[in-house]
Amino acid sequence: MAVITVLLGILLVIGVFIYFRKVSPGSSKLVILKDKAQFPEVSGYNLDRRNFSFPSDFEGDLNLLIVAFKQNHQSTVNTWIPHVQKLEREFPGMVYYELPTIKEMSLVSRTFINEGMRAGIPDQTARERTVTLYIDKERFNAALNIPDEEDIQLFLVDTSGRIIWREKGGFDGEKGRLLQEILQERMAE
Repeated sequence: MAVITVLLGILLVIGVFIYFRKVSPGSSKLVILKDKAQFPEVSGYNLDRRNFSFPSDFEGDLNLLIVAFKQNHQSTVNTWIPHVQKLEREFPGMVYYELPTIKEMSLVSRTFINEGMRAGIPDQTARERTVTLYIDKERFNAALNIPDEEDIQLFLVDTSGRIIWREKGGFDGEKGRLLQEILQERMAE
């Protein structure tokens, strides 16, 4: 009986380990390029547990990256979503991504955070578009000339990651109009 109990315990541990490895996001990559007009090469996992490496995995001709640093930034991110979704319908070559940007963490911490966000976001599109970055935030912020993490940052980039437009903070009509004008101009080329 003791042998069976030990074997069941070992099988349980192996099962938990296999499941944990399946749902755990891997380490993020951060490659800083010398060109300040370039978004760094980064990698992360979306909330559907798919690995992305940007800029190579950008799905649009133009990509709007909404970078948030704190949990309470989500309400600011949400001010942009209706306008951005409208722009996606108007400009089929544009795709947006939410990039929660978090300091490097252990595998257990990354899994806990990603699975918590996954559980809290039932919308399939939001899960697909939310790619969490666990990176050296100081290097990332320096590469993009982000002075602090008090507000969200937005970057419109092309397929190579070249920055075309940038903004910070919540949506307002003027910011939305400028983004739309740039998209009209770029998509007409």
